[in-house]
Amino acid sequence: MLPKKLHKKLENRNANNAFRQLSADSSLVDFSSNDYLGFSKSEVIFDKAHQYVVDNNLKQNGATGSRLLSGNTDLYIKVEADISTINNSEAALVFNSGYDANVGLLSSVPQRGDVIFYDEFAHASIRDGINISNAKNYKFKHNDLDHLEEKCQVERSKNQSETELYVVTESVFSMDGDSPDILRLTQICTTYNAHLIIDEAHALGVFGNGLVQMHHLEDVVFARIITFGKGLGCHGATILGAQNLKDYLINFSRPFIYTTALPPHSLATIATAYQELVTQSDSKESQIKKLEKNISFFLSEYKRLHLHDRFIKSSSAIHCCVISGNDNVKSVAQKLKNKGFNVKPILSPTVPKNKERLRFCLHSYNSKEEISEVLSLLATFVK
Repeated sequence: MLPKKLHKKLENRNANNAFRQLSADSSLVDFSSNDYLGFSKSEVIFDKAHQYVVDNNLKQNGATGSRLLSGNTDLYIKVEADISTINNSEAALVFNSGYDANVGLLSSVPQRGDVIFYDEFAHASIRDGINISNAKNYKFKHNDLDHLEEKCQVERSKNQSETELYVVTESVFSMDGDSPDILRLTQICTTYNAHLIIDEAHALGVFGNGLVQMHHLEDVVFARIITFGKGLGCHGATILGAQNLKDYLINFSRPFIYTTALPPHSLATIATAYQELVTQSDSKESQIKKLEKNISFFLSEYKRLHLHDRFIKSSSAIHCCVISGNDNVKSVAQKLKNKGFNVKPILSPTVPKNKERLRFCLHSYNSKEEISEVLSLLATFVK
């Protein structure tokens, strides 16, 4: 029997039409997954990863333990070295997921007496890591760097030389698809001697190896979190930074220390997917180029259909149409589903009340016809 308090919380979710359920919508046209480049379905990556495991005599199903016990392998060392080279980072440390990476970094690095400033729309994994930390934390208005600078200035005016400042944000926000001014962000952090941490989960593959690297800012960012479950289409994540940061995390990051390591096949898939991303970056007919064209076409179509006032401004693969109210946004999502399109409604409390939205995730494999049809239907349903 579920305890009464928990039962009441479920009842409240139902009453607010915010109850979550698991569903399988594989037969629908995909405008919901994070598989931006279609790498999760790539037979080329699958076959190469499998052959890599076979050729290196790594035919085992599990890692047998955490990396500090029996789970570390030569493959881990090679994959991390390759990742750090590809991303122009001194070091890389692989975690089992983006959630683990954010919690592992933010719960262990900021210390008591330190201060964390984070974007108010930061991902749940960022918030959870911050909440476990002993540091003080304050949010700043979404992508409002004037607000952030004010907070940094106030904190530094206290003249506490031993206080470390940390600024945490995302290069592409998962619920809005928008981005901060990363160049100005690094300038603010340099001015106030703050350590900048950027989650690049939804930038990898969509913007090369991420917006930090695209803007050549690797040396002024304290840590980057790169997640493999989106653009790379596989599993796991990495924290990029200095070698001494990696050493610190190996010693003090509990989600790293106490987690069974990834199996060899997962590492082989990460390595293979990264190589595929590097190869495609130089191709004119790559999945990356197809995605770029689909993003441009999506933008032109929703403008043509006079929907631009409803969409949050974004140049990424994530585009959100604000439809206020859980009932309303779920209704429109269901109508699109009935027409064969999988577009997920994002409900409050995941997003602020009255900011509920349909979240369109674009992919290299979406056709122009599919994009036109789903937006035309949307225009009809929201009138």
